[in-house]
Amino acid sequence: MQNEKKDSLWEKDDIARNEIPAWHRYVLTITEAAEYYHIGEAKLRYLAQRRPWPDFTILNGNRVLIKRERFERFLDEATVL
Repeated sequence: MQNEKKDSLWEKDDIARNEIPAWHRYVLTITEAAEYYHIGEAKLRYLAQRRPWPDFTILNGNRVLIKRERFERFLDEATVL
């Protein structure tokens, strides 16, 4: 019974630690996005810098953040990375 999958419910431990699952976040750091999408950090940084202001990135100071839903749309339309 412990191995039952919970649909999109957060576990009590996650809520207590104030951790939101990646699939519920608006933005992901480069490291989080690399783990979530199984794309290397260097490739993500390249994609973020490829155009002057890609619509799936946000700059917070010098930190690049990836807008999860817009990046997913970009990946859906991409044929080659």
